[in-house]
Amino acid sequence: MSDELDWDKALEAWSSEPEGGPGGRQWVTLAEAERQAGVSNSALRSWYRSGQVPSRLVDGPHGVQRLVPLDAVLQRAAQSPRIQRRIAGAVGLEAEVALLRQQVETLEARLRRLEQGPSGPLSG
Repeated sequence: MSDELDWDKALEAWSSEPEGGPGGRQWVTLAEAERQAGVSNSALRSWYRSGQVPSRLVDGPHGVQRLVPLDAVLQRAAQSPRIQRRIAGAVGLEAEVALLRQQVETLEARLRRLEQGPSGPLSG
């Protein structure tokens, strides 16, 4: 029998471990919280250090790592005007890129028509 700990299973168990009774929280690594909530590592550090988001240290596959409850991170991120502006800006940029692509396609079609001219393609 091996004394090796299956870290993937352990992390999965810890991340879904209930906190304070039924309807427990999903605890995730800082990297996962960053990815899912769209916040920076420095914001997460600030939030758990100031007590705005709970956290805990657990043994991980590469040493001690910090876990935070995903719901608390998402709730805190929703309260941040800066993060909300960044999210809105990202959506706005996507819309702007789509508009610019449409304009490029329109200009390319116009250029093709001009090159063909009334009597066919331009000859040099």
